[in-house]
Amino acid sequence: MASQWQHMRFTYTEANLLPDDHPYNLEYNEFLDIFGEEGNLIVLGVKDSTLFTPENFNAWMKLSQELQAFDEVELSLSVGDLKKLQKRKDAQEFELVPFIDDTLFTPNTIARYKHELFNKLPFYEGLIYNPAKNSVRTALYLDKSIVNTFTRRDFILSDLIPKIEAFEAQTNIEVHTSGMPYIRTLNSKNIVDEISLFIGAAMLITSLIFFFFFRSYRATFISLVTVLIGVMWSFGFLGLMHYEITVLTALIPPLIIVIGIPNCIFLINKYQQEIKRHGNQAKSLQRVISKVGNATLMTNLTTASGFGTFILTNSKLLKEFGIVASINIIAIFLLSLFIIPIIYSFMAVPKYKHLKHLNKRWISRFVNWMELMVREHRIAIYALSVIMLCMSIIGIFQIKLSGSLIDDMPKSMGFYKDIKFFEKEYEGIMPLEILVDTKRKKGVMNLATLKRMESLQQVINDIPELSQPISIVNLVKYSKQAYYNNNPEYFQLPNNQERSFILSYAQSGAENTNLLSSYVDTTGQYARITAFLKDTKLERFERIEEDLRQEITKIFPEDRYNISITGKAFIFEKGTKYLVNNLLLSLSLAIFLIALFMAWMFRNLKMILISLIPNILPLLITAGLMGFLGVDIKPSTILVFSIAFGISVDDTIHFLAKYRQELIANGWRIKKSVFLALKETGVSMFYTSIVLFFGFSVFTISEFGGTIALGALVSITLLFAMLANLLLLPSLLLSLERSIANKQTLLKPALEILTDTDEEVKALTQEEFEDRPKK
Repeated sequence: MASQWQHMRFTYTEANLLPDDHPYNLEYNEFLDIFGEEGNLIVLGVKDSTLFTPENFNAWMKLSQELQAFDEVELSLSVGDLKKLQKRKDAQEFELVPFIDDTLFTPNTIARYKHELFNKLPFYEGLIYNPAKNSVRTALYLDKSIVNTFTRRDFILSDLIPKIEAFEAQTNIEVHTSGMPYIRTLNSKNIVDEISLFIGAAMLITSLIFFFFFRSYRATFISLVTVLIGVMWSFGFLGLMHYEITVLTALIPPLIIVIGIPNCIFLINKYQQEIKRHGNQAKSLQRVISKVGNATLMTNLTTASGFGTFILTNSKLLKEFGIVASINIIAIFLLSLFIIPIIYSFMAVPKYKHLKHLNKRWISRFVNWMELMVREHRIAIYALSVIMLCMSIIGIFQIKLSGSLIDDMPKSMGFYKDIKFFEKEYEGIMPLEILVDTKRKKGVMNLATLKRMESLQQVINDIPELSQPISIVNLVKYSKQAYYNNNPEYFQLPNNQERSFILSYAQSGAENTNLLSSYVDTTGQYARITAFLKDTKLERFERIEEDLRQEITKIFPEDRYNISITGKAFIFEKGTKYLVNNLLLSLSLAIFLIALFMAWMFRNLKMILISLIPNILPLLITAGLMGFLGVDIKPSTILVFSIAFGISVDDTIHFLAKYRQELIANGWRIKKSVFLALKETGVSMFYTSIVLFFGFSVFTISEFGGTIALGALVSITLLFAMLANLLLLPSLLLSLERSIANKQTLLKPALEILTDTDEEVKALTQEEFEDRPKK
């Protein structure tokens, strides 16, 4: 498995949550085919009046010249290298002249340039300076071919950031950097940094708890070796399948630790209980494999099926996560089942000091308390469960959907604060594209089309969440301004009289200037309007989209134009909604699958219901808490339910398997069987739930909002699930004892699997068995 690590690679694109053949994805791919990768803009913004002093202004110009020199940068737009359109005297076309033609700056010349930029060049508003005219920025357009490769990461981390830091040190001016390539690079760097942190923290916490319970260095060491091999395998599987490490697959190695340690607890605990009972090592190991092995197989299958339901979603990101997680859960089960008994078979029989933890007073107190609650206070348990259910339902109705691209990003990181800076000063950073197809060659430069595009841009401008849009319309307006000797009052579309000569000027301007070549395709049939979106909640985004589509239908006749809304921000918002619907489906599928497991084990409908109630209740309580605490439903938080459900069912299976074995051994005396099962499995269930609770809590040290929510919510759900399985489940069994103790339905499967009875009971025939004394 370690030899497969060489094939592991980190993701360089953001997750596309929609399936490849989804109509929105097809529109987005058509856009990319025409205009190429759109997320190639990095912006450096400064809001500091001292920039306009000779020394600092020179340093700012030098910075953009140095960045332009890199091969990775296709085009740099900065105050220093801005070009102005100017009418040529000798030909019917425009030429580009430098905005700044001085080499030596005095405060007066800089003040003149500043005044001209802010007041006479409206074309650059929103591009180079902000609408409030108190901040400037440099726009770097990266080479489109490197945007989704590691070259982008190396350029940003090794070249761009050091240059910006050097400028900041020299001038004491803070530079805000943002743009999709920059955000993605720092985001994936964070994911990489966190993997080792998670693995270390998960190992430390789970081994400390394990040692606290078992007080044995030997048992702790054996368990750690087992889960470490599991972690190595998890990376191996990622390499073997050539999957990228994404924000989700990065969680798998620590998950394996958290899920693997409970396997070790069940196996080692059973081994020590058997040794304490009769001291025979071979018999103890054989029983560990035959009795606990069976139950552990079932529990790992249910956990794996909780993760496995993600495979049935149409999202590549979730599919890969589901496949690798479920394979690794089965792998860690096999590893613990093989390694632990084999290692123990070579070691001496545990001494009394190793078994002392089985006699701890606080544990017997805890078990006695559970017994007391189940025996005496069943009504209170039911009342509390109903109250919590009602509260949860109120909370669930307050949950909102979130489709924000930056919602889960590390809030304490500099790049998150920079995103907020650009949202405030330039009204957004995430590209929203509108593709205009005029259905005929050179249709874009038709004045009627330009006027329609201008009307749409006006609509976009009036939406507070969207920035001022950029398109070929801006260049045509600038052409008219240039034609009238750069008088800013003429920054408008030409009228019918001016149309022919200004549009021919503009056409040549567009060809010669390269200013907006990426806003019209080479045939002149397609144009794009680019706006930038602020961080927006899904509900509000859907309203914006609805308004835009209504206006588009009014402005552009459908028989003459095809208009599609697309872009990274749009695809992400749509992907979130699609994913949430898919995950609700996967949760119901997980519940159905696990109900099937129960049906196979018990062949009794009431038992299936009894086993599902204590596991669905904690999910509802967590959903209610999300509503009350204002935690939105988003891809990261909806994962919680399938994962938590798959894991919490484990306790139910352990308890019911033990209960059924006790039923057979005790001649169908239900009450006795319930309390014996509670005594034996209660301790292991408590141990594993505590390990899982603290194990998942490890994810709360993450910088990513989604990972924090995942860790905290799964921990809370598992804590409630433990209480439900230790108190509610036995209470239900006792309350419904008459109707569920149908001996025939329990007897046959009980002798087939999971038989934890003495040898002589196994040897009994059906008739002999039924002759035994029973109530």
